[in-house]
Amino acid sequence: MYEEIKKLFLDTYGRSAAAVFSAPGRTEIGGNHTDHQLGRVLAGAVSVDTVAAVSPNSEGVIRVLSEGYPLCTIDLKDLAIHPEEFGSTAALIRGVAAGIAAMGHTVTGFAAVARSRVLPGSGLSSSAAFEVLIGTIINHLDACGLNAIQIAQLGQYAENAYFGKPCGLMDQMASSVGGIVTIDFADRDKPLVEPLDFDFAACGHALCIVNSGADHADLTDEYAAIPREMAAVSAVFGKTHLRQVDEAEFYARLPEVRAAAGDRAALRAMHFFNDNRLVSLEVEALRAGDFARFLELVNESGRSSWLYLQNVIPTGNTLHQELALSLALAARLLKGRGASRVHGGGFAGTIQAFVPLDLLEEFRAGMEAVLGEGSCQVLSIRPEGGVLLEEVKK
Repeated sequence: MYEEIKKLFLDTYGRSAAAVFSAPGRTEIGGNHTDHQLGRVLAGAVSVDTVAAVSPNSEGVIRVLSEGYPLCTIDLKDLAIHPEEFGSTAALIRGVAAGIAAMGHTVTGFAAVARSRVLPGSGLSSSAAFEVLIGTIINHLDACGLNAIQIAQLGQYAENAYFGKPCGLMDQMASSVGGIVTIDFADRDKPLVEPLDFDFAACGHALCIVNSGADHADLTDEYAAIPREMAAVSAVFGKTHLRQVDEAEFYARLPEVRAAAGDRAALRAMHFFNDNRLVSLEVEALRAGDFARFLELVNESGRSSWLYLQNVIPTGNTLHQELALSLALAARLLKGRGASRVHGGGFAGTIQAFVPLDLLEEFRAGMEAVLGEGSCQVLSIRPEGGVLLEEVKK
């Protein structure tokens, strides 16, 4: 793949690339919509990535040709937010560059071609992989000395302020750090990141990500409503995030919460308290080698997302409920074994399943018979995050 991306660079710009970089997609293992409330997550970098062949320039311009998209050009003299760029590749590049410049670093520009195996809508966070890739490139070319956590925070900043999506930090952190990590966001400026060494295959299970076929388009309001409603609950207690709210006090004042924020917001807060606690229990189970307990907790997390967080079926949808159907089909094919849950933001995209190896082919065939060929991906955990893969010798 790397020879192909270097050839694509040569064909595009008429000169050789100086380096090749990579950033992985990520899988959320535990903690569904907990990160933006300063909660805990369990996540991992996965074995699909976005790669770029790159060469620096002295033009004060970043040019990125992402395969399948038009050439994107960013003038580094203009790093202001452009509302007309919301939702675009240009917004992510400009946002990451702006964040690094605001830290006092000089961003000098580069040309790149990029190719992604983290497909948009796959639930593996193609946007976070791209943000981490851009941050890793600038960090290396301009010798900024940023660490993986800082690069992740820059990606979140770009997505929030420049792209217009109010995401948390889990996706960028998992992609940037690599491996399996548990992250506690209680201190948003200094999240606690702890690696977790665990091999799912060694426990006789495969990690599968299944694409439901539902599109994320037009779901921005659904995603934005979750942190907005959780913030409304927090405000009842004079707080900004649910992590700052005492759970016992929440339940003691539940009638007041319902009156102020509504029932769905109250249920979503219940999910936060549930899932934030489950992450700690999942980490304990994995560290103790109790995989059966871990699977029980994954299933419990999935039920919480469906019943309380309510991020499986978009509001009012009856004809199209692809994610719900995928979860129901997975449960049937697993035959009471393994585990499955909504994966990532929800409402569309993917589900996650831990599938016993002796059921893997039957599970994959059963899912793909309904959802289409290639809809079930079997992945592994990638130990590296955003990384320089190769410096090309002249």
